[in-house]
Amino acid sequence: MVGARKNAPPREEVLAAAMGMIAERGLEQLTMAALGREVGMSSGHLLYYFRSKDELLLRALEWSEGRLGTERGRLLVGAGTARERLDAYVDLYVPDGHRDPHWTLWLEVWNRSQNADEGARDRQAAIEGAWHRDLVALLAEGVSRGEFRRVDPDRFAARLRALLDGFSIHVAIGLRGTDRAQVIGHVREFLDESLLADV
Repeated sequence: MVGARKNAPPREEVLAAAMGMIAERGLEQLTMAALGREVGMSSGHLLYYFRSKDELLLRALEWSEGRLGTERGRLLVGAGTARERLDAYVDLYVPDGHRDPHWTLWLEVWNRSQNADEGARDRQAAIEGAWHRDLVALLAEGVSRGEFRRVDPDRFAARLRALLDGFSIHVAIGLRGTDRAQVIGHVREFLDESLLADV
């Protein structure tokens, strides 16, 4: 068994393969056995590394979020007005479309979190917290520069993220009459009305 583990692919490769399978075949096709075949490992070896499918899904989400976090960090410190960077944040947040693999995974992890242990729930909260902190900082910057009207950045971020989550779920599940372009339009209209009024 030690030799098999030594030849096993790196965890990042396994997590990337899991995300690829979700994108190509859907979450229901992601089993330990199917993933094992994809990366040349037995399901037993995968369980050795990840302990359970719940842990595999959470690790895959953390890996995917790490990549998004890097992208989010670049856009938030980039050039442009606070509003332009806020629009970029929204673009990054909202799913690409029906069955977006990242959002499909998020929805599954959220669903399973009802029975998750405290450690897993803390890890999910850390992911949420990173998005929230970045949004609060961006809103505070816009307020301090006079680009946005004076709002409480933390309260506004909580409300905006709730709006984004609701719309994003509609896009991710393919709710008829709701597509990404419509959602982006609704959110930008909301931001115009609530942040730019009276500036």
